[in-house]
Amino acid sequence: MKYKKLFSPVKVGSVTLKNRFAMAPMGPLGLADANGGWNQRGIDYYVERAKGGTGLIITGVTFFDQVVEKQDPSTVPNPLYKPVNFVKTSREMTERVHAYGSKIFLQLSGGFGRVTIPTNVGDIPPIAPSPIPHRWLDKICREISVDEIHAIVHQFGEAAFHAKRAGFDGVQIHAVHEGYLLDQFAISMFNQRTDEYGGSLENRLRFAKEVVEEIKKRCGQDFPVTLRFSVKSMIKDWRVGALPGEEFEEKGRDTEEGLEAAKLLESYGYDALDTDVGTYDAWWWNHPPMYQEKGLYRKYCKMVKEVVSIPVFCAGRMDDPDMALDAIENGVCDVIDLGRPLLADPDYCNKLRSGRQGEIRPCISCQEGCMGRVAEYSLINCAVNPQAARERFTAYEPVLRPKKVLIIGGGVAGCEAARVLATRGHKPEVYEKGSRLGGNLIPGGAPEFKADDIALADWYTRELERLNVPVHLNTELTKCDVLKSEFDTLIVATGSTPKVFSLGDNEHVYTASQVLLKEKECGSATVVVGGGLVGCETALWLAQHGKKVTIVEALDKIMAVNGPLCHANKDMLEALLPFNGIDILTSAKVTGYADGTLTVSTEDGEKQISCDSVILSVGYKEENSLYQELEFEVPEIYLFGDAKKVSNIMYAIWDAFEVANHI
Repeated sequence: MKYKKLFSPVKVGSVTLKNRFAMAPMGPLGLADANGGWNQRGIDYYVERAKGGTGLIITGVTFFDQVVEKQDPSTVPNPLYKPVNFVKTSREMTERVHAYGSKIFLQLSGGFGRVTIPTNVGDIPPIAPSPIPHRWLDKICREISVDEIHAIVHQFGEAAFHAKRAGFDGVQIHAVHEGYLLDQFAISMFNQRTDEYGGSLENRLRFAKEVVEEIKKRCGQDFPVTLRFSVKSMIKDWRVGALPGEEFEEKGRDTEEGLEAAKLLESYGYDALDTDVGTYDAWWWNHPPMYQEKGLYRKYCKMVKEVVSIPVFCAGRMDDPDMALDAIENGVCDVIDLGRPLLADPDYCNKLRSGRQGEIRPCISCQEGCMGRVAEYSLINCAVNPQAARERFTAYEPVLRPKKVLIIGGGVAGCEAARVLATRGHKPEVYEKGSRLGGNLIPGGAPEFKADDIALADWYTRELERLNVPVHLNTELTKCDVLKSEFDTLIVATGSTPKVFSLGDNEHVYTASQVLLKEKECGSATVVVGGGLVGCETALWLAQHGKKVTIVEALDKIMAVNGPLCHANKDMLEALLPFNGIDILTSAKVTGYADGTLTVSTEDGEKQISCDSVILSVGYKEENSLYQELEFEVPEIYLFGDAKKVSNIMYAIWDAFEVANHI
């Protein structure tokens, strides 16, 4: 009953939502067919979130422009490429979503403009309101003509008309948000026009005004039109974003103008504002990594809520139900957007409503499976949920004959294998030499900004208990122990160990894991050897706790290999290091440590660094010796996780799921 308010109805225009949760729009990459409709993956993906109790599904962005900024129709669905196919495939989706009492809005894109994905640009100059620099490329954009603006507005009406035919309950416009084309018109930094679409705020919002008017004209005043809206840009300069807590001069839209824009947008006829902050020049705000605080948009949504009467949606790491409840009760917003949390667990709403909060699988904000794969591979997935956007193809395989499966290692790979096997009806049993489950999640989750890693380890612990999986902690099995055991299948998931080397005075040389677990105290000044993800995050955590930290990296830049796939995570971490006073030496190698002095060989000669300790973060090596001993002794044996190949959390979970689902 504590969260009952979160399950109270709310109206968005003429549509009543059954609860206060919406699925935030996330790019539906990989969910389109070749003819601009939805493929079966896309249909199943959205229906699964409706089945999980979400009140409103907002699809990821769809393109429709056939005139000005054409997009490949197989990238994401396109209502105007082949409207009959779009309506046909959408109908199956909307009807199935409605069966669960959920509503569904189609998100329609006004275009990329200067933030067009580089691979989509080719030799054609990208468009923008004015001749301004492209976000990613050394190109100057072509100024869009008034006739082209009118063509896009007209197509908005056509696309919304087909969305309504297809059974969508409303549309969301993408967007006066994040620096997309409509937002470029709205921001004076980008819009240098002198015609009716430039100059005053009203003129800069004219494009967005004409869009909602055209849709209402085509679809009726009672057809909801919502808007993705960024109240503040967080731009320090071209391609340079601000960090949390940083004092800077806003070059984009400041909060004062953002609130004026919100009032104007309501007066134009928009039925709700889906509110955040940021732009692609500062895109770690719109796609917040774990380095951003949870609920980072709340104060901005509260400001908007105080100046408009239409509903305000709030996203931004809002997966904590206590935070969500407080936001609704205290007038911060009307609807809670869940994006990545619904990738991680499509049943979030049903689990919360029925008092099973502890069963909700946490999102760890790594953005490896979602934003990273969207940008790199045009696929949306989830690191901690291998079934996301692959629901039909990764459905649990029925068990014909239950097997007893012995699992050695209680890291994420071993835990995921045990969870999947038990769910399917097998009988797994886990042996872990440490005192708790989680493996490298435990040291990895030591920094406060990585607390969700610990939450994931705790979730696995609860899930295995709920599924009645026997777990033996502080138990290390030998080859002899295994061969004396009774089992049908053996899984070895013994993880990895940190790489170490001697620097001379090794008494004060530690591994990152030892420091993160507080087994060793690094002193007031330390040097982290290795500028990979673990080294950079360890350095940031120590600096945030008042330590003087230097990073020494042998390559010519930090995170050159095995860094975060998502640029929002990588770029923010790179910016946070100097912001927190961390010195960085690249193309440098440590050669010795003695009497509190580390010797480093650099391109400019030898350098001496005074420090209380040295922290080695130079990678991990597979620990698979037990597997090698048993490989030819056991008929059915599998090697999982870091023991197979040192990688990241996502591939440990995905590989374990794949194999465990087919044993």
